[in-house]
Amino acid sequence: MNSLTEYLTFNVQSRRGFVNITPDIRKLVNESKVKEGLCLVNAMHITASVFINDNEGGLLHDYEKWLEELAPHAPVDQYKHNDTGEDNADAHLKRQVMGREVVIAITNGQLDFGPWEQIFYGEFDGKRPKRVLVKIIGK
Repeated sequence: MNSLTEYLTFNVQSRRGFVNITPDIRKLVNESKVKEGLCLVNAMHITASVFINDNEGGLLHDYEKWLEELAPHAPVDQYKHNDTGEDNADAHLKRQVMGREVVIAITNGQLDFGPWEQIFYGEFDGKRPKRVLVKIIGK
């Protein structure tokens, strides 16, 4: 059994944004030498997400618009969480919708994706470094 644990750090300079991390994950799968196994990728912060979808600009724009309609940032006083002095309650809700992690099969040493699938880091309360855990196991 082989395994690899790696931590990636992202610092999105805007409050919200999406980063295609597929190339980073492919590189780690290659380094792991795992030919058959699983790759877990998870956001280690409660205001960020990891998800799989199409790398299409219109779709990413639609996510931004849809998430802001579901949980608008302003007015910040609409959220009880923000009574603590925070202003990121909406980011917690957006993360809940988009999810914490993904697991991708590794087959013949490659991420075993469906058509158009890519891995994204979603940031909902940016402007500071946040980590993503990558755990690869297999043989």
